[in-house]
Amino acid sequence: MSTPEREPLMRSEAEEAEDHYWERLYGEYDCLDPAGMADFFAGFERPWWVVGGWAIEAFTGAPREHEDVDVSILTCDVPALRAHVGTSWQLWNIANGALRPLIDRWPDVQDPESQIWARRDPGSPWVFDMPLTPDRDGLWTNKKLPDHVAKVEEVTWVADDGIRYLNPEIVLMYKSRLDRVKDNRDLDRAWPLLDQPARDWLREAVARLHPDHPWLAQMA
Repeated sequence: MSTPEREPLMRSEAEEAEDHYWERLYGEYDCLDPAGMADFFAGFERPWWVVGGWAIEAFTGAPREHEDVDVSILTCDVPALRAHVGTSWQLWNIANGALRPLIDRWPDVQDPESQIWARRDPGSPWVFDMPLTPDRDGLWTNKKLPDHVAKVEEVTWVADDGIRYLNPEIVLMYKSRLDRVKDNRDLDRAWPLLDQPARDWLREAVARLHPDHPWLAQMA
């Protein structure tokens, strides 16, 4: 059986321009895929999970193109991540456009909701983007809905590939703030596959965050 082809990226000129802007500032990206991230995290004893488009693809089974791979960990686990990579990788923390190395001089992230990028060395491309997830006493927290606090196991699921992914309804909630063709396509594909509790949760979350969002008509 042949493998379904991935659809081409659907990106606006503004999105392309933004990517080129950051690439000129910080260098190229050559991202890993989820399997590559599993290799990266081999032996890491704290939870990690895939978010964004790869999480939607894992849920729907429909191949899609990806600009990068987004993974997350709890912010409280950053020290464990530093210990895990040792000197094999360079970890950098980016917050509000400011990029700073995660080294002994600056061991803490600039903001609990910031991101971590990784590369082998200064001449190598960045391989992943890690939006951190602030924790509350070791629990996962929703960055958009502060009253949504849960165990990591309750907001993620493990696919047949053994990789943990963020629940699709939560991925779509985060995507709802963006007005991109690919996000609308992700909703179109994932919505029919969501169970009723997940649909109800997503509908309520989007209504709270974006009362006039066009997705609400589709989810009625």
